[in-house]
Amino acid sequence: MEQLLPVINKLQDVFSTIGGERIDLPQICVVGSQSSGKSSVLEHIVGKDFLPRGSGIVTRRPLILQLHHITAPKAGQPQEWAEFLHQPKKVYTDFDKVREEIAEETQRHCGPRGISNKPIRLSVYSPNVLNLTLVDLPGLTKVTIPGQPVDLPDQIRNMALEYIANPNAIILCVSAGNSDIATSDGIQLAKEIDPDGHRTLGVVTKIDIMDRGTDAMDVLTGQVIPLQLGFVGVVMRSQQDIKDNKPISEALKDEEKFFAMHPKYRAISSRCGTRFLTKSLNTILMRHIRKTLPELKARISKMMADCQQEMASYGDSMFQNKSGMLLNIINMFAKDYTNAIDGKLEELSVSELYGGARINYIFTEVFSKYVESVRTSDCINEKDIRTAIKNSTGPRSALFVPEGSFEFLVKSLVKRLEDPSQECVEQVFVELQRIVSTLTETKELQRFKNLRVRLADVVNNLLLDCKIPTRLMISNLINIELAYINTNHEDFIGGGGAVSELFRTMAADHEQQAPPTYSPTGGPVPGNQPGQSPQAGHPPQRPPTQPNQGQPNQGQSNPQGNNGFFGRYFAGGAPNQPNQPNQPPNQPPLQPQRPGQTALQPQRAQPQQPNPGPKKPEKNPFQSMPGGPITLMMPTSIRASSPMNQKEKFETQLIKQLISSYFDIVCKNISDTIPKTIMHFLVNTSKANMQNQLVEHLYKEDLFEELLEENPEIAHRRKRCQELLSALVKANAVLMELRDFDFR
Repeated sequence: MEQLLPVINKLQDVFSTIGGERIDLPQICVVGSQSSGKSSVLEHIVGKDFLPRGSGIVTRRPLILQLHHITAPKAGQPQEWAEFLHQPKKVYTDFDKVREEIAEETQRHCGPRGISNKPIRLSVYSPNVLNLTLVDLPGLTKVTIPGQPVDLPDQIRNMALEYIANPNAIILCVSAGNSDIATSDGIQLAKEIDPDGHRTLGVVTKIDIMDRGTDAMDVLTGQVIPLQLGFVGVVMRSQQDIKDNKPISEALKDEEKFFAMHPKYRAISSRCGTRFLTKSLNTILMRHIRKTLPELKARISKMMADCQQEMASYGDSMFQNKSGMLLNIINMFAKDYTNAIDGKLEELSVSELYGGARINYIFTEVFSKYVESVRTSDCINEKDIRTAIKNSTGPRSALFVPEGSFEFLVKSLVKRLEDPSQECVEQVFVELQRIVSTLTETKELQRFKNLRVRLADVVNNLLLDCKIPTRLMISNLINIELAYINTNHEDFIGGGGAVSELFRTMAADHEQQAPPTYSPTGGPVPGNQPGQSPQAGHPPQRPPTQPNQGQPNQGQSNPQGNNGFFGRYFAGGAPNQPNQPNQPPNQPPLQPQRPGQTALQPQRAQPQQPNPGPKKPEKNPFQSMPGGPITLMMPTSIRASSPMNQKEKFETQLIKQLISSYFDIVCKNISDTIPKTIMHFLVNTSKANMQNQLVEHLYKEDLFEELLEENPEIAHRRKRCQELLSALVKANAVLMELRDFDFR
């Protein structure tokens, strides 16, 4: 099991070469507030003084400390030594020099007061250490000193969170025993990331300088803050011991003696001290590595496959056959353009419509529904129809319905379809441009910036060239509908059909509004009420003829004379005014007499009133002054707004039915021909000519160098991807060393 940690250390070195952690490796992160004793704990674990000391924030960069246990060194080799990853060929046997290099490396990257999250990697080889990997993080603080950034506490906190948020990290939380453990900055930070304490190990320092009569037994036994990995108490060297250069080996002996002799800690002395802490960390880390390594192997394998695929998309930087590469890019683009319209792309979107599906949506959901809304809406009201009828007859009143008004109104409706038809062309044109924009975002075209720009220009010019004849054809289709109003169309209702339909409608309305007739015995005739038909077995009764009323002429073919609705219309009589030839003029018509009703007596003549004298002349509204000239006022704009008579109502309804019938035919034609025109002249033509246009404008030998000049950003991405791929290959080779290891 001891072979696991060297493998993890090799993986850390491998991934450090590509600038940053790309995978979460198992490690121990040391967190705690300033002056909590973090540096002393690490030095006791290593057994050497090698960390910088001073006031304020001394640790300003993460220090990844890799401890390697070695057996008895060979002849000529040092007993203990250290190596920095940024100085791979330099060996440090003097740990005072190690302290100086840490301070200088921190100064080079952070300056005198700043901090950095770029770690320093230090490997220590010694027979006196156990295999461990620890990350020493800057101490948490809440205040800053002059010259430091104002947000320094937040920077340190965010850096610590970045490391301990790694689910494969063990949190070593260092807290001082002479302060309230519940308010410890390290404990509070660890609770945010690991609230259940599954991967947090607590270390209590400064137990030996607690106030008299107090101890840390409740903390060490987990009664204050429960952690599954528990707490370990340690005793470090005092500041005076450090000044006196007291060896750490002697300090470790004094630590063991302290816990063994202390009356409170004697019972748990075997679970206290630096040696127990080191063994615990080693065991916990090995167990954690054993648990996470299978997942780590699978993740590295997947990352390596993804990286190889990404490298393949960037292509070879040392390509030779430029003409073949350019021709291949052109052919692939033309093929993808056609497939995007036909819905045959390999990667189809399930979140939104794309390509040809959006064009179909324009035809069926946008354009067709708009045409349908125009067809069913009342675009022309009765006033417009009356005005058109009067304008088409000139100074004369029409005897029949004028055809000119029908053609004029139909053409005005047809013209309203041209703008939405042209807008449909623009919508499809935009969708084709959207397809081109999407296809130019592929990695192959992103690699060659000049080729991408020139290709987009050629395609957009092709689409513009296809749009011009498309718009012209749309205008021609509208003009074709305007050129000839085909009233012989099989679906057109026609004049006779419209008149018949209108007569049926008006007859039904008239029957419902007709007054009731009365029988000789009094009361209305049964079955002849308004809206009712005569009852079976009871023929309709005719009212009795008035004694003073003459008989109708024998030559009349209409038995009802002029009393019927259509008779009144075609005879020109006023409604509800039947002809009574024997009735004297200036005498009111006789009212029909019901049975049991006495005849009305003529009224007695009234005596004449005396002549009151000559009346004063009334003011003439057409004269500005009495006796002045006559002035006729003519309005500027005139519309047919007077109440309609029966003839005008008939003409208006007839024209309206004819217009509706013919405009339905036009809308069906437009809804069918406009999409077909756009598909032929714009969509299909662009698909057919795409490859030829690209080859004609781009496939030129003098343009090869310019078009295939690689984008510097893509070259940088390829370099980074190549470095990552090399690191992953090395990591996979390192993991192959454990192929015979049992992970159970």
